[in-house]
Amino acid sequence: MTHFRNLRKPAILKWASSCFFENQLNPPVFVMGSFHLSQRQNPRFYRSKGSAVAVKREVLEAPKIPQATLKEAQAALLEYLHWTRSIPFMDAENMSKNSPHFLRNLLKKVNIVKDVRSSMARFLRYRPINEFEPFFESLGFKPWEYTPLLPRNLMFLSDDSLFFENYRVLCQFGIERNKIGRIYKKAIQVFQLESGALPLKLQAYQELVLSHSFMVKIIVCSPCVLIGDIDMKFIKVLEILRSMGFDNAWVQEHLSDQDSYNWGLILRVLSIFSEMFCGNELVRLISQHPGLLFEGSGYATFSLVGFLLKFGLPIDQISSMFLQFPKIQVQQFVSNLIKCFVFFHEIEMEKDWIAKLVCSYTVLLGSCRLKKTNSLLSNLNVGKKRLCKYIQENPQELSKWVIGLRIVPLPDSGENIESKRLKMKFLLDLGYGENPNMMNKAFKVFRGRGGKLQERFDSIVNAGLDKADVSEMVTVSPQILNQSKTVIQSKIDILVNELGYPLSSLVSFPSFLSYTTQRVRLRMAMYNWLKDHKKAEPDLALSTIVACSDKIFLNQYVNHHPSGPRVWQDLKAKLSMDK
Repeated sequence: MTHFRNLRKPAILKWASSCFFENQLNPPVFVMGSFHLSQRQNPRFYRSKGSAVAVKREVLEAPKIPQATLKEAQAALLEYLHWTRSIPFMDAENMSKNSPHFLRNLLKKVNIVKDVRSSMARFLRYRPINEFEPFFESLGFKPWEYTPLLPRNLMFLSDDSLFFENYRVLCQFGIERNKIGRIYKKAIQVFQLESGALPLKLQAYQELVLSHSFMVKIIVCSPCVLIGDIDMKFIKVLEILRSMGFDNAWVQEHLSDQDSYNWGLILRVLSIFSEMFCGNELVRLISQHPGLLFEGSGYATFSLVGFLLKFGLPIDQISSMFLQFPKIQVQQFVSNLIKCFVFFHEIEMEKDWIAKLVCSYTVLLGSCRLKKTNSLLSNLNVGKKRLCKYIQENPQELSKWVIGLRIVPLPDSGENIESKRLKMKFLLDLGYGENPNMMNKAFKVFRGRGGKLQERFDSIVNAGLDKADVSEMVTVSPQILNQSKTVIQSKIDILVNELGYPLSSLVSFPSFLSYTTQRVRLRMAMYNWLKDHKKAEPDLALSTIVACSDKIFLNQYVNHHPSGPRVWQDLKAKLSMDK
């Protein structure tokens, strides 16, 4: 194995880097060494997704069958399947005992005369059932899962002799019937193999000195090994792991029946690791964190490597990070890391600082399942700018802001105290000091730092209005100061220089400064058009034109002219293009 300290970035690591962003952290479903076949690709499948949802709702809401009734119904179904339909006894018994949803629906159709068993027998004598329904349910499928899988135009298992033959080969090999459904979902091609092909494939693997119990586990977890020739990538993975001291029993222990495995991808992860670590380091890493190989066939590991390479983290530091990897699922680690990255972006942290934190504190970020950004800002009682600075100075504090822990607000900084003092002075100058309740409300209404509020107030005064008038404007419409000085100045410029209104208009209609420039321009352009066409009074107040809702403006003004709605839409489109 090549030691990582002597490495340049190998081609396979470049592949991992591009792989991460191309797939946007959504791992493909690996089946049969390729991507999973969709339902549309198999003509056997029918039923819509909507019908499956309806079945799920029906099953979850259905009442339970009384035990005595259930036993009689099972006995009747067993007799029918075995004696009437000639289905082998073991299969018929499995179908009758493990299809409660099918039996419940069947009982709804049966007219019970004397007892359940004889009534069901009479019903089945004249009304044959779709045998695939109890069969799929007995294989471990939920009713809403097998509904889309029911074969079109087939009712009897004997109609698909090839499917049933391969099913029985798997049973005879020792695979539990309730796990065969998982094989069917992961690799339906196994059930479409030509007659006699499946036993030969199983025999070929056994000749490689792979134990019977191990192959049973592999087939349930990774039935794709039965498609095509012997999966040499699978065999290669076993050989590499065996050379490191991990026998097949260890592999078997760390595979899950619920997952599918792509051995080609696992082999690539091993190749990357062999280039990043020396022998003893790699053995220790895999021993402590087998999920790096087996979770999603190592896709989360690829995503992690790709993510860190995109941030420019050197290979030796990536290796060091893996050697410090916490006791956490790899997929959860990657998810936590991405959420921290998104959090930094949402609080408007500079890109260089984000990269620095990701590269320097990878293990910390991957271990923290952060709360949502809005929740943190609220509970910490802090703004984005100060939070960025606080994290940069105290990155370890992130571990205290995770889901499940109570958030302690940050202590007031010197800047905050000074800002509150200036804000208090500003509000006192406006006359809020006489009433404590009004002062408390004003603190919540006026957003921004104390110095900024005064700066915004002064920008309105400096435009040419009397200070007393501006104080009255702010008292009536305090929200006008919740925007930057630049925005306020641009709106005043539009009012005076573009629309031609006197500055004094703001004294009677201060909330003008709260509306977007696009709304103001659209309303005024439409009003001027209506005036030109004698459909609007020439001296409407600015507040009348701007303040009413779109619905009222359309009904009372725009619709008064036949071409009004079209002109309104044209003006709206033009203003959107000019933004």
